[in-house]
Amino acid sequence: MTLRAAGSKVHLLIKKSSIPWYIKMAAPTSVRFLHEKAYVNGKWTEAASGKTFDVVNPSNGKKIGVVPDMDATDTQNAIQFAQTAFESWKETTAKERSVILRKWSELCMQNKDELAKLLTLENGKPLAEATGEVMYGTSFMEWFAEEARRVYGDIIQSPAKSKKILVFKQPIGVAGMITPWNFPNAMITRKACAAIAAGCTVVLKPAEDTPYSALALCELAEKAGLPPGVLNIVTCSRSNAGEVGKMLCENPMVKKISFTGSTVVGKILLQQSASTVKKVSMELGGNAPFIVFDSADLDQAVNGTMVSKFRCSGQTCVCANRILVQEGIYPKYIQKLAEVMSRDLKIGDGFESGTTQGPLINSNAVEKVDGHVQDAIQKGAKLVLGGQKKGGNFYAPTLLQDVTLDMKCAKEEIFGPIAAIHKFKTEEEVIKIANATTAGLAGYFFSQNISQVWRMAEKLEYGLIGVNEGLFSMTEAPFGGWKESGLGSEGSKYGLNEYLEIKYVCLGGM
Repeated sequence: MTLRAAGSKVHLLIKKSSIPWYIKMAAPTSVRFLHEKAYVNGKWTEAASGKTFDVVNPSNGKKIGVVPDMDATDTQNAIQFAQTAFESWKETTAKERSVILRKWSELCMQNKDELAKLLTLENGKPLAEATGEVMYGTSFMEWFAEEARRVYGDIIQSPAKSKKILVFKQPIGVAGMITPWNFPNAMITRKACAAIAAGCTVVLKPAEDTPYSALALCELAEKAGLPPGVLNIVTCSRSNAGEVGKMLCENPMVKKISFTGSTVVGKILLQQSASTVKKVSMELGGNAPFIVFDSADLDQAVNGTMVSKFRCSGQTCVCANRILVQEGIYPKYIQKLAEVMSRDLKIGDGFESGTTQGPLINSNAVEKVDGHVQDAIQKGAKLVLGGQKKGGNFYAPTLLQDVTLDMKCAKEEIFGPIAAIHKFKTEEEVIKIANATTAGLAGYFFSQNISQVWRMAEKLEYGLIGVNEGLFSMTEAPFGGWKESGLGSEGSKYGLNEYLEIKYVCLGGM
């Protein structure tokens, strides 16, 4: 199936068949590492109730398998095992933890193709993209294997001759984690590997849509020598997610909560964590401005738009959301972007060769995206490409021009393949527009004016800034948002600090 432009519309060419194209796909007949049980204290475990829930392939709606539908009691048991394991794990040396993490990373790289197939099966993203995620996720294992040995304390000069000031860094304890479906491998490794490297143990709830990638990591962690109870995966359906999350937040044995997901849910978890004054890190929703100035390199700006906007079919928290283009380059940018979208984007099952745009995660996501498109058109935006549901959970990559600030796609996080273009006149105007949001995760701008680059980098109120770059996520760089987009940083040399406590020791009578 290909995508071609014709005037102001986009046409999807689909071969005729009695079977709908979105069901007739080339999914693998068997996938390794697919586990239908949770993983607690080093054992494959069922829910105490015996209940399970289905996991569905978003590309074709077919059932992949089942996993346990665990509840608060199951979660409490996992926390107790993690606490018991912590008592011995915290006593291991940094080198011992490093060796295990390194072996884990090697095993993941050896099996990256199978891990990617599993990821595509449950998430839907193209296989090449899934492989890239697995490699990105594995890089956190390698990184924190190295950083584990660089947790340094301090000796501070004392004002009193009889006293010595020491600073220790020690693991915080059991870490509770909740991860999203859009990066079911990398969001787990970015959190869990930092905690494990620091000497903490983990109880993690993966997204109900994508539990299998999390469970696959457990099999390889066990083979790498990770002791029982250090990494525990609790699976549950949406109906039990609230009580599982609450147990993680309110159980006093859990000393740290790390969450990636919506701002609405993040605020609930913050309130619940307050009951035990937990240390919390959160990566929440975004509303990323993507600014193109007249001085920008047009090809560079369009290529940056493509990688930022359409990765994972637009379902990332750092996707370009509000695309703001200066009036002098506006017509050329629209024309060029339409050409590249029409040429390079192909909708299909993630296992189909050449697919760049997989399905949205479920039907609710499709309805939300379509609602944004229809709202924009009703309020005066011009539809250049796309704007149609394509059966199942697929939605045509969409280009809208003349978007205004009162439209939903400008005010809300889109989380879908919509490039919504707004025209602006001056730098001062676009700074006000870009910062006029409670979100502060990611922002982008394209300019060849070095003075403007410096000004914009300072004035944009975002934790992550891409300058002439649409893809900035790297293991070595800190990842975290400002304002209501989050607390703390993940990855980089700063990521380990989220799982460490600082202890001041005063030696007297010296």
